[in-house]
Amino acid sequence: MKLEALRRFVAVADELHFPRAAQTLGIPLASLYSTIDKLEAEVGHPLFRREGGTRLTPAGELLLDEARERIAAAPAPVAKPAASAGGKAKASKGQGRAPIVKGQPKPYRKRQGR
Repeated sequence: MKLEALRRFVAVADELHFPRAAQTLGIPLASLYSTIDKLEAEVGHPLFRREGGTRLTPAGELLLDEARERIAAAPAPVAKPAASAGGKAKASKGQGRAPIVKGQPKPYRKRQGR
């Protein structure tokens, strides 16, 4: 079982509401549903009862204790280094003037009056 899937499971178990858990985690609701479905397939039992409100099943309660233990025992996630600000500026490579077409005046130039 992936640690991220267990974190998502614990968030839903704490909230007992999928949309609030997705908002708390900062992920799309569809992603949360698919993660829980994959976790249920891996365990082999449903983890939540979704009719008449979300509730944990007995298998879900057992997994919740184990998930909290694994999350507590896991090392803290490593923070990603921030991208350095600044750097070498690059000049834009413009195309210059448009190509000359026979019979038409040069682009971006006024024609000389008589």
